[in-house]
Amino acid sequence: MILVLTAGFGDGHNTAAFSTAEALRQLYPGEDIQAIDLVSEVQPRIATLLKNLYQQAITHFPSGWRMVYHMLEKSDVDPQDSAWLAPLVRGLKEKIEALQPRLIISTYPLYAALLDALRKQGEPVPRLVTIITDSISVHRIWLMQPSDLYCVADAETKEVVEKLGVPREKIRITGFPVSLQFTETLPPEATRPGVQRILYLPSTTARHVAATLASLKPLLRKDVQLTIPVGKHSSRLYHVLRKFTDAMPDAPVEIIGWTTRIPELLRTHDVVICKAGGAILHEVLAARIPAVIDYVVPGQEEGNAEMLLSRNCAYRAFTAKETGECVAKILDNNGKIGRQMRTNMLAISVPDAAIRTAQAALA
Repeated sequence: MILVLTAGFGDGHNTAAFSTAEALRQLYPGEDIQAIDLVSEVQPRIATLLKNLYQQAITHFPSGWRMVYHMLEKSDVDPQDSAWLAPLVRGLKEKIEALQPRLIISTYPLYAALLDALRKQGEPVPRLVTIITDSISVHRIWLMQPSDLYCVADAETKEVVEKLGVPREKIRITGFPVSLQFTETLPPEATRPGVQRILYLPSTTARHVAATLASLKPLLRKDVQLTIPVGKHSSRLYHVLRKFTDAMPDAPVEIIGWTTRIPELLRTHDVVICKAGGAILHEVLAARIPAVIDYVVPGQEEGNAEMLLSRNCAYRAFTAKETGECVAKILDNNGKIGRQMRTNMLAISVPDAAIRTAQAALA
């Protein structure tokens, strides 16, 4: 039995966990593979509160989040001295006793601390493989407690982890685990030859989203198509999107609610507008789609953005107006710059990273 642990603070941890679990099931069909969010399972109310606070902080108070992020680098996590972490230690102990996993794979740094606390209590703990979901700018919290193996996205991240004190033999470069859908052949009907398509994944404030949509109007008037999967943001962005579509009723705009088609959409559009999240930027690389990064969460996302920007695989837009200008530049001249960006991504695109991670974990 293999237990994969995640926590829903941002999409990266869940994407890495569920993609790795998917790969494990494909490679080892007879093995019991379970991927769970233990934090939400054991402390549901606190988890919901913390997730909401985190989302509010990174969206509306980025400078405050930057301060918290750097404060956490200087603090130690001791689950035995924390009122809300102690139940997680007990919950993990019960989970291990019930499932008897031979291996634990973690995509969230807290679980190494919980296992270390159990180890200090004299409890037997399985082998631990940690998937670091940060790229280049790796937070110290990932390495505060030991792991038997660390899987990282690229050579630069491996070098950073080594400099933070992890022996090189404990680090494997596997790529960031994304859905195995990125390795599958697209159905013919998914592509639309001769039509330029923009994929916009909105995550910023409603005002910024409205301004971004306004910056794309000149392109829509030229029959460039726009797809907007709103997902969990549908409620807060409803009025912004309704106002936009009412103002341009004939524009080629498709608004999608919650969807599992993101891998397909990334591979069938010409450019994507998105934040610098660990999951989405590695999905961008897996799909080899040029990106316009419209928001970077201070701290953990800075390295993600650097990964693409330093290789000329993306543009960084600092204002909504710049977003429209960057998209236009990528699409201009029949997508010449976009094609060059796709070529630049070849060296670092790892669509089968989940398979590589699963293989490394069980090597």
